[in-house]
Amino acid sequence: MKKTIGILGGMGPLATADLFRKITLLTDASCDNDHIRVYIDSNARIPDRTAAILSGGTDPVPEMASALRSLEACGADCVIMPCNTAHYFLPRLQEMTKLPFISMLEATAKTCAAKYPGKTAAVLATKGTLATGLYEKALAAQGVRAMIPEDAEKDVLMHLIYDVVKASKPLAPEEDAWAQLLDGLRARGADYFILGCTELPIVADTLPEEGPFVDPTAELAKAAIRFCGYGVKE
Repeated sequence: MKKTIGILGGMGPLATADLFRKITLLTDASCDNDHIRVYIDSNARIPDRTAAILSGGTDPVPEMASALRSLEACGADCVIMPCNTAHYFLPRLQEMTKLPFISMLEATAKTCAAKYPGKTAAVLATKGTLATGLYEKALAAQGVRAMIPEDAEKDVLMHLIYDVVKASKPLAPEEDAWAQLLDGLRARGADYFILGCTELPIVADTLPEEGPFVDPTAELAKAAIRFCGYGVKE
């Protein structure tokens, strides 16, 4: 029997829409009826995850749990979150439900190991995600070498994520900053880039700089599609 997906979203809304779009585009379907039933709770009231991790900001788990209850009530068979930083709180959420969470980080790490064996991945993410070491742990479990941005590079990433994409500002003026960021990481030995914040695939899709990139949103979409018993369009 085919299964359904629950998206615990709102972190942020544009990233949530991007995940749903990628589930639709990557499902091997020839008509509307071939697609997966998807339930979405885009709860934009969920407090900022990076602020909670780094500076004692409001705990996001109560609002995340509210969305989780909504997805349970709808009949979702699994839960996915289009927010890398939110995976820091996944163990607490998993204790609240029998529904399985599919990890964006684990799906990404498996793809990196399979597609770029022996290569070094630069992890582009929020300061919150990087501070937790979540990606380093997931990548190490798959034998993948990880490079973490330096402080100045982290500042550029936070600007792109919070001041541009989340603020709905135009991306074109940021083209040089994005290119310089990637060039600097390449010079230090990065072979490819993990777009480890769900706003960053939107940057990479818009600006002309080439990676190669690994898109965790797409990898999460593929993992969820397979979990539900559907084919993935490669």
